[in-house]
Amino acid sequence: MRVLAIVPAYNEERSLASVVAGARRAMPEMDVCVVDDGSTDGTAELARGLGVTLLRNPLNLGIGGAVQAGYLWARDHGYDAAVQLDGDGQHDPSFLPALLAPLAEGKAGLVVGSRFASGHEGFRSTWVRRMGIRYLSWLLWLRCGTRTSDPTSGFRAAGRPAIELFAKAYPPDYPEPESIAIAARQGIAVAEVPVVMAGRMHGKSSITPLRTLYYLVKVSLALALLPVPLLPLGEESRVGT
Repeated sequence: MRVLAIVPAYNEERSLASVVAGARRAMPEMDVCVVDDGSTDGTAELARGLGVTLLRNPLNLGIGGAVQAGYLWARDHGYDAAVQLDGDGQHDPSFLPALLAPLAEGKAGLVVGSRFASGHEGFRSTWVRRMGIRYLSWLLWLRCGTRTSDPTSGFRAAGRPAIELFAKAYPPDYPEPESIAIAARQGIAVAEVPVVMAGRMHGKSSITPLRTLYYLVKVSLALALLPVPLLPLGEESRVGT
């Protein structure tokens, strides 16, 4: 498969070089596309020096806009698969082959890396956010018949049908759970594989307790307003772990 790594980056000049180097070690044949989402630091200049494909949003569009720009590039340049790899260093590139395996085997069209399916300890966030993740997992199962233990994970791999789908429409705000639902409703099989994640290399998360509440309300409404599914309600689109 021709694989593209989509790396959304907003003011990640301190961690970006390490992320790109890790991706190249894990999969030397993979192309890397950094999407500079309106950074005000040296992210873009650093990316140019790393020899990656660089896309620049003129202003900060948020994670959804940055990731969709990468999917547009993947679609228009004929990639068979695309992986999402955060620019803050939380995603371990050594798990990329495991994420891509279900795509190569034809077992799934979208693969989510779950930190909760792993037997290893790693960064798992606060208990409040973990409870929110469990709630979203339940809601996705209820609305789409899709079982995943880590629906907020941005560490994932998409096959060609998912690339074309996400290039056309990708949720702009807190997109991870909604994008799983969109894919499942279009008949794309969703699987998950265990991964281990780390904390951010630099800075801190913007997800405060108040934002967590907003996140849950917003995603709940989005899932509640999903159109009639293409798959029979209750039919699971999860392939397996």
